[in-house]
Amino acid sequence: VQLQASGGGLVQAGGSLRLSCAASGSIGSIIAMAWYRQAPGRQRELVAASSSEGTNIADSVKGRFTISRDNAKNMAYLQMNSLKPEDTAVYYCRSTVWTLIRGTDIYWGQGTQVTVSS
Repeated sequence: VQLQASGGGLVQAGGSLRLSCAASGSIGSIIAMAWYRQAPGRQRELVAASSSEGTNIADSVKGRFTISRDNAKNMAYLQMNSLKPEDTAVYYCRSTVWTLIRGTDIYWGQGTQVTVSS
């Protein structure tokens, strides 16, 4: 299973970006998809997650970021509005996937850089 994240870039404070994550490979079913981010010198943190149980949004981005999925296309999206300089980080896509060969496992994408200028 491979995850490809895209959509990062440079944006001014107050602007918007939409990240995309595409899952491909021998996917049986996608149990959950999530977005994490890691700023320089900081630990990787959960931004938003989506599963059959619902969605979970970090308090720091609640009201500004929205996670959505297109299950037919094995895609996840992160709509980021009202961006702040403190949102600057590398954003990673993570997916919990069931495959016939490996059962349930966690996969990570390569990360996409988001830079918000003040």
